[in-house]
Amino acid sequence: MSLAEVLRLPVALRRATLTKAFIPQPILASRAYTPTFQHLQRRHGTTDAAPHTTSSSVNHTEVSHFNALASSWWDPQGSSRLLHLMNPLRHRFIRRCLAYDDRDEAQKLRYLDIGCGGGIFAESAARLSTTRSVTAIDPTPEVIAVAKRHQRTDPSLLEAGRLTYLNTAIEDLPNHDDGRYDIITLFEVIEHIQRPSPFLQSCISHLKPGGWLIGSTIARTPVSWFTTKLVAEDLLRIVPRGTHNWNQYIQPQEMRDWARMQPELSTSDGIDWQVMGVVYVPGVGWRQVKGSEAWGNYFFGVRKRWDAE
Repeated sequence: MSLAEVLRLPVALRRATLTKAFIPQPILASRAYTPTFQHLQRRHGTTDAAPHTTSSSVNHTEVSHFNALASSWWDPQGSSRLLHLMNPLRHRFIRRCLAYDDRDEAQKLRYLDIGCGGGIFAESAARLSTTRSVTAIDPTPEVIAVAKRHQRTDPSLLEAGRLTYLNTAIEDLPNHDDGRYDIITLFEVIEHIQRPSPFLQSCISHLKPGGWLIGSTIARTPVSWFTTKLVAEDLLRIVPRGTHNWNQYIQPQEMRDWARMQPELSTSDGIDWQVMGVVYVPGVGWRQVKGSEAWGNYFFGVRKRWDAE
């Protein structure tokens, strides 16, 4: 059947025909998939490079991929263009989470940015008047080198303790002499992690009681395969090929199921657990779209209990 003939079909039949033609059968089978915490335990795939422990979440293939992209990290029209465009939404979502805090508004915040890449979010967070310090880590040596070079272009970021970059994995990060962090961020990281469950547990061990674990990732659906793999990587080439592995995407419900199993975390809906779906509109940028977390990119936030260790 030609494309012209398909387009003349009734809407429901046309949708079914196009879906069958363009989306691989193993992905179609995911429609019947029931989200479970096991997906976070069994998954294959974050980042890796420098000397790391045997329990590290680092993946050498991922490190090589991002090393190759390092030189264009700060080009707003380059391979990291979508990350530059997403950055304002990252801050908006953090403000949304903090709106439920009852901490002293005068208290300045300590950030830990995991998988910081070239420092797009880390730099912007370090410039905020509400920030005390930002520690940004990544196991990919070339992107950390790029981040440090770019930091030197802004004297305000060179103030002692304001912004610190470390080439390390979270499992190898020592406890900070000044205590734990108010906010730990994982932006576009979890879908690159080999063992998400122990990785996330390492993250919350560095979080203060009452602090927030905040991240962004992608739901594992046929729509996300179509938009992030076929369209973004293969057709439009706005994301470098090989950046994503659809099998490593995580459903919002899987994230929440994992959080509910952690005694240190509180997951009351709309207060200690937050989620926000976002959609990239070509020529416009990223936009918040209610309900889109069920099939594409989304932000999540979960708070550590105030009485947790």
